[in-house]
Amino acid sequence: MSSRTPKILVYSHDSFGLGHLRRCRAIAQSLVGDFSELSVLILSGSPIIGSFEFRARVDFVRIPGVIKLRNGEYTPLSLHINIDHTLAIRSSIIEHTAKVFEPDIFIVDKEPLGLRGEVLGTLEALKATDTRLVLGLRDVMDDPDLLSEEWDRKNVYPALKDLYDEIWVYGPEDICDPLEGIDLPEGVAEKLSYTGYLRRELPGSVQDQPPPTPFGEEPYILVTPGGGGDGVEMVDWVMRAYEARKKPLFPALIVLGPFMPAAAAAQFSERAEHLRDVEIIRFTPQIEPYLAAATAIVGMGGYNTFCEILSFDKPTLMVPRVVPRREQAIRAERAEKSGLLKVLPIDRYPDPDLMADALSELPQMPAPSAAGVDNLLGGLDAISTRVGQIFDDQKDQDGLKLVNF
Repeated sequence: MSSRTPKILVYSHDSFGLGHLRRCRAIAQSLVGDFSELSVLILSGSPIIGSFEFRARVDFVRIPGVIKLRNGEYTPLSLHINIDHTLAIRSSIIEHTAKVFEPDIFIVDKEPLGLRGEVLGTLEALKATDTRLVLGLRDVMDDPDLLSEEWDRKNVYPALKDLYDEIWVYGPEDICDPLEGIDLPEGVAEKLSYTGYLRRELPGSVQDQPPPTPFGEEPYILVTPGGGGDGVEMVDWVMRAYEARKKPLFPALIVLGPFMPAAAAAQFSERAEHLRDVEIIRFTPQIEPYLAAATAIVGMGGYNTFCEILSFDKPTLMVPRVVPRREQAIRAERAEKSGLLKVLPIDRYPDPDLMADALSELPQMPAPSAAGVDNLLGGLDAISTRVGQIFDDQKDQDGLKLVNF
């Protein structure tokens, strides 16, 4: 380390949706709040990263974006060049940024080698330095057989064994194990630590503001498909329930997400104009005030939505997707077994009466805290503690200046 103040570099490939970016941002925001001299730099391919607020000492480098096609292949988001050229540019930016920034910790989100192996060179270069290499995994990755096949195909296991120093699982061990059923190389299991879920809070900029009231004094249900790119069926199902209802329902505020296809978003907005108690928001980078003010939540079951459900302690109905990954369905099933929420399988779509019944019962359901599951939301605290330990180990050798608040 050439700098006397600590630095963390975070990689988030962000080929689709909001999940990776929002998880990395939550960790970065929390850490700079805990360590007064820390700087965090996020490498991201998200086209909307600039829409979000960042605390002082958190910044980002935007690498060229890519999107994943239905056939599983990737293509550049905006540039009119081939994908191999785009990935070469991304890889070069990532490696050069790491070389100049000289991070004390490098955190890679979810993809051990990055998108199509783009961080492998950076990992190998940093391994020769004092940088601590960390792989961060969400609580659920995919069906174990599919994940094992994917990691075999991508040749991930050597990196887990020889490059990464630690693997952090952003969830509690007793609910979901992302590597359950995976035949890990010797020594890898000892690198795992379970942090708990990542607590979410109201942004500081809105804490003193009155809560949003989209329906005046009436309580409402918040419907969120996350980024929205794969949420058309869920939103359509909710809309059908309001259009065909035979019983009273709480008003619904639907936040479509920035990646909802434009045609679908326009159609939903037009349909909502004919419903007095359904409002549509295209996208907001600050969804937390709406979550806090809502009576209940309908979501698909992505990692960030689940953390928000637990953090704001709202009765929840999950409608998880099952393709291209079963991640959401696995998380929802485990959460329902733990008594944290209710699940409505997407294979029952588009039965409007079934959805209407679920929406009618939702506001009276118990909040997640009623399930009595302990230590769910300790993730940010656990990460902060571990980061402090890493810095303590490094500062004795290099004179690192570290100040805790």
